[in-house]
Amino acid sequence: MIPLYFIFGPVILAAVMMLFMSKESAAAKYMALTLFILMLFVSLDLLSALPETGYLVLRQYLAVERFDFVLSLQVDHLSVVMLILTSVLLILVTLSSWTMKDQKNYFSLLVLFSGPIFGVFMSTNFLWFFIFWELTLVPMYFLVGIWGAEGRIYAAVKFFLYTHVASMLILLAFFLIYTQTGMFDMTLVKEAMLTTPALVWWLLFIGFAVKMPIFPFHTWLPDAHVQAPAPVSALLAGVLLKMGAYAMIRMVVLMLPEQSQNFAWVMLALGLITLFYAGFMALYETHLKKMVAYSSISHMGLVTVAISTLSYSGLSAALFEMIGHALIISPLFLIAGFLHARTGSWQMQDMGGLMQKAPYLSAIFVLAGLAALGLPGTMGFIGELTILISAIDRFGIGLIIVALGSMIGAGYIIWTFRRVVYGEKSKRIEESNFSMNRVEFLALILFAMGIVGFGLFPSLLFDTINTAFSMLLTPGGAL
Repeated sequence: MIPLYFIFGPVILAAVMMLFMSKESAAAKYMALTLFILMLFVSLDLLSALPETGYLVLRQYLAVERFDFVLSLQVDHLSVVMLILTSVLLILVTLSSWTMKDQKNYFSLLVLFSGPIFGVFMSTNFLWFFIFWELTLVPMYFLVGIWGAEGRIYAAVKFFLYTHVASMLILLAFFLIYTQTGMFDMTLVKEAMLTTPALVWWLLFIGFAVKMPIFPFHTWLPDAHVQAPAPVSALLAGVLLKMGAYAMIRMVVLMLPEQSQNFAWVMLALGLITLFYAGFMALYETHLKKMVAYSSISHMGLVTVAISTLSYSGLSAALFEMIGHALIISPLFLIAGFLHARTGSWQMQDMGGLMQKAPYLSAIFVLAGLAALGLPGTMGFIGELTILISAIDRFGIGLIIVALGSMIGAGYIIWTFRRVVYGEKSKRIEESNFSMNRVEFLALILFAMGIVGFGLFPSLLFDTINTAFSMLLTPGGAL
């Protein structure tokens, strides 16, 4: 019953918070933080209870057997890793939002988001998965549309429309699966049961590609990131994008392995285009937060390249990169948002000499930036190196071009350091006050510890990540 409470309980708690708490009640953030800590403990408990192979069956609820509409809750190593990542990100986003205005509504929406996102990673019924998938859009729409910047309404509507239209393709694929198999249980559906597996593959691939997002389905993300408040940008990059990558692995690669083999070149090509296109866009940008947004998209291209290998090592590398991306990009968004709040500008040329005025903040910004370009000793290096090795092993030495993505990353990150952190102190930096709330600064320190800790000791993650795929895949590719 406990997992069910953490899916529907947050929905009820969010409603109670909205109805009965005052607008600036400090209790809201403490309630949200407590809930997310409990979610983390439950996720860790599920990890300890997992069998060596297969799913841990929790329970089934709300069964309508005639249509196979059953809330079936099952988890394996892949889904539990995502639950832990989500819980950690929610905790850190809460700490980063400690001084946010209208705390009752803001934190109640974070709480509302946490329930469906847990449902996405725990449900193995296609229909319930889709319901939870769509419900995550509602709180995110309001978080961007209410607390965002000047163009927040346009960005929120664009985000909602893009992802909702993509979801219709996913729903169509699910109903095609049902008409051909008579079931909605993703653990039982096999490619051999489908009469149109290629069509199902394309519908699911495009639907999840929009959520990740990869080129050419990425255009909603820069607008959403730029307009969203910084903690919500961190949540978008750290959790919402990972939903697409998780579903791509779970339903496109593992459920449709033969079609994935046939269309691996599509995933590889789009991954490489995304990696380089977004990298060059980041290199061109003078808008600090938009530069970070394109950097985020570029890294998701790298994840797509890893997924396209369809190999045990490639998928393990993809999952490690997904976690690393969440821990690296989030502090970059948070610091970019903080600098805008203090200086009133997004332009890098207005932020020169930050190190002279805010050395500790600058140090974390530099650390996260160096991790983004793949500095040894950080998570970024481990993720990019393992993806490069897997890609070359699967597709040949020609995939050494993946390393060029890191070179482009080095270009836009170092150029950003030159304009923002170092150089002559700008007038806006000179006149601004960079004192930060201690709780929000603590969140940045925790991000930094994760970046370095898992960079120096990657086996802490790989021991669990490898288990997620070792029994599902052969070294040569998907079964």
